[in-house]
Amino acid sequence: ERESTMQKKVALITGASSGIGREFALQLDRMQVADEIWICARKKPDLEAVAHELDTPAKILVADLTNADDIAAIRSTLKDEQPRVTYLINAAGFGKFGDWQTISDEAAAAMIDLNCKAVVEMTRAALPYMDRGGRIIQVASAAAFLPLPHMNVYAASKAFVLRYTRALRWELAGSGIV
Repeated sequence: ERESTMQKKVALITGASSGIGREFALQLDRMQVADEIWICARKKPDLEAVAHELDTPAKILVADLTNADDIAAIRSTLKDEQPRVTYLINAAGFGKFGDWQTISDEAAAAMIDLNCKAVVEMTRAALPYMDRGGRIIQVASAAAFLPLPHMNVYAASKAFVLRYTRALRWELAGSGIV
C-alpha cells in the first residue's frame, strides 16, 4: 500500500479555464484541501489567469482532452509525480444547439469525444492515484435526464456521464473513493 501521508495531495480539474471548472478551482482553493491544484484546459493564457487567482500552488496542464497524445501526457505527469489525487473534477465539456442537420459531423463527434470519452480517460488516468477519502465529481447536466431536441448529442453525452458515474460508484464501493 502506498504511503499517502507523504504524497503531495492534488486536486485535478478539467475545463478549469472557465465556467464550472474555474469555479471548482476557486472553491477548492478556498477550502485549502490540496497541496496543488492541477488545472487543465486548452488555452494556456486562460489557465494562467486562473492560477493567478489561487493561493494554492497550481500546475497548468495545457491539453485538448480529445487528443490522445495530450491524455498520454497527463498520464505521464501523474506517473512521474505520483501524487495522491484527492479530487478529480471532470468539468470539461461543451454543447452545440441545432438539430441533426445543422450540427456538423465534426461537432457531434467532438462533443462525444470530450463529453464522454475524455471523462472516461481522465477518470481511468486518475483512479490509480486515488484512495480512501478521494472524491470524483463528473459534471453532467439536467439534460442527462430527458431527450432534448436540438441538443440531442449533448443530452445523450450527459446521459452517458450520468450512467457511467453511477456504475463507477458501485464499482468503487468500499474503496473510500466517492
